Amino acid sequence: MTSFNQVDLESQRAIATLPEIPPEYLQVRWYAAYTNPRHEKRVGEQVQGNRIDCFVPLYKSVRRWKDRRKQLELPLFPGYVFVHMALKDRLQVLRLPGVVQLVSFNGKPAALPDIEIETLRERLIRNVHAEPHPYLKIGRHVRVHSGPMAGLEGILVRRKDKFRVVVSIHMIQRSIAVEVDECEVEPIR
Repeated sequence: MTSFNQVDLESQRAIATLPEIPPEYLQVRWYAAYTNPRHEKRVGEQVQGNRIDCFVPLYKSVRRWKDRRKQLELPLFPGYVFVHMALKDRLQVLRLPGVVQLVSFNGKPAALPDIEIETLRERLIRNVHAEPHPYLKIGRHVRVHSGPMAGLEGILVRRKDKFRVVVSIHMIQRSIAVEVDECEVEPIR
């Protein structure tokens, strides 16, 4: 028969042999969760239901059918939800229905630059017009120095009579286009 002191001592030895959690697993960062098609809003609701901060950027689009028109809120980055968490909590997100995986490089979840997500979130709250845009690798790199999009960097493109800056989240290879005045941008590099 074992005594309580022996069990206690064995428990302490087992705890002492557990590996230590690396510091990067405790740091709260933004990660991109890849979702099943058309599950972004639902995944966002579930993540928030688990008391984890998340961001599902949306834009308004008018869709026309034969008999009607309807304004829809669609994901700005189809297939992705941005999650603000420590890596030690990743299983709470990965177990949710509709979540496929976290965007990873070399087998490790890749943290997104906080400033990119926070700036995008802040600007969209101000109702800046944004819409999805094909990811571009070539073109003129610019920085928006004034106006509601100040601080963002991207590629300048021209569409009809307006200027647009294509802002890219490189980790997930997705881009959006935002309209700017020509005087609000300056070249970089």
